[in-house]
Amino acid sequence: MKIVVSPNPYRDKQFKNARQACSILREAGAEVALCLPFDVDKNFEIPSDLRFRDIQKEIRTADMLVCFGGDGTILHASKIATEHSIPILGVNIGTMGFIAELEAGEIELLRKIPQGDYTVEERTMLDVCVSGSKQTLFHETALNDAVITKGAIARVVQLAIYCDGVEATSFSGDGVILCTPTGSTAYSMSAGGPIVEPSAKNFLITPICAHAMLAKSIVVAPSRVITVRVGKVGRHNAFLSVDGGRAFRLNVGDEITVKSSQKVTRLVRLKNTSFFEILNKKFIEKMR
Repeated sequence: MKIVVSPNPYRDKQFKNARQACSILREAGAEVALCLPFDVDKNFEIPSDLRFRDIQKEIRTADMLVCFGGDGTILHASKIATEHSIPILGVNIGTMGFIAELEAGEIELLRKIPQGDYTVEERTMLDVCVSGSKQTLFHETALNDAVITKGAIARVVQLAIYCDGVEATSFSGDGVILCTPTGSTAYSMSAGGPIVEPSAKNFLITPICAHAMLAKSIVVAPSRVITVRVGKVGRHNAFLSVDGGRAFRLNVGDEITVKSSQKVTRLVRLKNTSFFEILNKKFIEKMR
């Protein structure tokens, strides 16, 4: 079994956790490839005793990706894993780490992987497409969310949102969040949206600071095709960000289509932990 170990170099100081993970996995009989999830700054010093390989090359022959970092790092790495149809296990060395299966102090549990003592949970993804002037301008998949927001200077953005061609809501405000159940505990929750357990597979439409009394979060079936049309934004632009990635500039008349993706993210589970236990641990205990 080949496992790619990919630590966030800015969070895993001196790669302490990654070193421990590599040692544990090798002792358990796995082949290990150490790879960075993204390029680092030119002045970043990598320890001379570590040899990092190209993740795009190593992932092709890997059976699993083990990623160290916060939710952002795991989201980034999950795209690589999903593209190659392999499962990913996240180890939290960030703040919340809601997508992560393990905390840094639980790395010893990685010994279970080479013996096949784990399960894989499939998570629904969004297919996000932007079209304008009868051509596709942007296409991406999201595990968490697709967020449409006003520009930094624009006062509000006008949005009309349709489900299967029928208008569901329209409003002026700071924007809208279209998310999966996985993303329901992220930005959507902060904007007042409900928490949805992953097995429900529904999608959420959550307005951001809408200037309308009845603009509330809407839960829709996974079979729905959601369309967002960008209206007046003054002299400025609106932007689309998928899973917290680089913002894509939207113009008046652009149409954003969001639907269930044929791709799924496969998350490795080593613990038999209920979704509600995770909620309590991540949110309630961290506030005490």
